[in-house]
Amino acid sequence: QLQASGGGLVQPGGSLRLSCAASGFTDFDDYAIGWFRQVPGKERERIACISTSGSSTYYADSVKDRFTISRDNAKNAGNLQLNSLKPEDTAVYYCATRYVRRAYRDYVPVDYDYWGQGTLVTVSS
Repeated sequence: QLQASGGGLVQPGGSLRLSCAASGFTDFDDYAIGWFRQVPGKERERIACISTSGSSTYYADSVKDRFTISRDNAKNAGNLQLNSLKPEDTAVYYCATRYVRRAYRDYVPVDYDYWGQGTLVTVSS
């Protein structure tokens, strides 16, 4: 089970830190983590992902240099730091995971299998 949290209302230029808490995973460090967001009426957007090793990451152009993904395997958790937020970042943010074989610890998947409930981020003055 995955649970995203940390969303809220923030002014443009502000910051938020989203967390993804995982439970029920035997070896969470065998799961890549992805963050996605979706605005009603639009397609879901893959915005940031991190490999099981933590050494490989992916960022969508729309969030590059503003968002930072990380993971804490000891806590079975993933985090997404959102800086320099813009009104167009307003969306429901979801975390997701996918099992990756240990031979591919630097692999960043495109598709994910397990999804949590989202957390709403609203950027507005």
